[in-house]
Amino acid sequence: MKILGIGNAIVDVLCKVDDSFLTKNSLTKGTMKLIDEIEFKTLMSSLKIEDTVSGGSIANSIVGLSQLGDNVGFIGKVSDDKLGQKYEDGLKKEKVNFLYKKSKEPIPTGSCLILITPDSERTMCTYLGTAGKINENDIHEKTIKESEITFLEGYLWDEGGPKKAFNKAINNSKTVAMSLSDLFCVERHKPQFLDLVKNRLDIIFANEQEILSLIDSNIFSEVISFSKSLNKNIVITRGDKGAISIKNTEVIECSAQKNLKIKDLTGAGDLFAAGFLHGLINKMNTKDCLNKGTELSAKIIQKVGARI
Repeated sequence: MKILGIGNAIVDVLCKVDDSFLTKNSLTKGTMKLIDEIEFKTLMSSLKIEDTVSGGSIANSIVGLSQLGDNVGFIGKVSDDKLGQKYEDGLKKEKVNFLYKKSKEPIPTGSCLILITPDSERTMCTYLGTAGKINENDIHEKTIKESEITFLEGYLWDEGGPKKAFNKAINNSKTVAMSLSDLFCVERHKPQFLDLVKNRLDIIFANEQEILSLIDSNIFSEVISFSKSLNKNIVITRGDKGAISIKNTEVIECSAQKNLKIKDLTGAGDLFAAGFLHGLINKMNTKDCLNKGTELSAKIIQKVGARI
């Protein structure tokens, strides 16, 4: 298998809202907030569902890779319930090897409300459910060792079982890629993330705000200096300023695509990572990897949802 993704197995529930809905519910636009089952049901009671899909950040990337023809797999914890079955079916439909054997759990499969405002920005409210209970017993060493790249998400870095699963994956991988996931995630785990980036990861995906926060800076040239000091591949998306890859002293940039009819920013970073990793495992040069990531990202933001 080329790439194995490990992350939160979350059923995405897409809903359109106006800004007043976010204000009323004390939600910060463009961020992800963890909520409990009661809050999830309360929010759902006043929303109209546009679509549901097997989601989660890394799962979105893995599906993108599968759609490009790559042999990929995914491990994420779901319960043997209606949403869990929907999740598994959704990945199998996309020809992804779903490598978790579900069983009846005391809590339900995780869900994420993706609230899309008129400016196409998305705000996420995530009830982790069973996804947040992933542990080292759910991670099989043989599967990891047979994969060229293991791709992890920062969202998975949490105390207890998830962190043990994360560490087991890193310790048994040939090459480890990780997404920093979102700004709040970086700020919540900054010392640990900084250690991971410096000492344990090979490929790091981040947007500009996340990487600036990680190194406590507001000057992008300092990000480049920091990245050059590491023997890593740091890949950063910068919105309309394009994307950049820094590996040792090599700095390669790629322009953003122009004149796009943006409908929904859900999955932009996930699909960028898919395009970049597709290029990497198919021996493309860095510039072409960036271009492929930019191409997929541009496609996804011109439709609703995180599937091409």
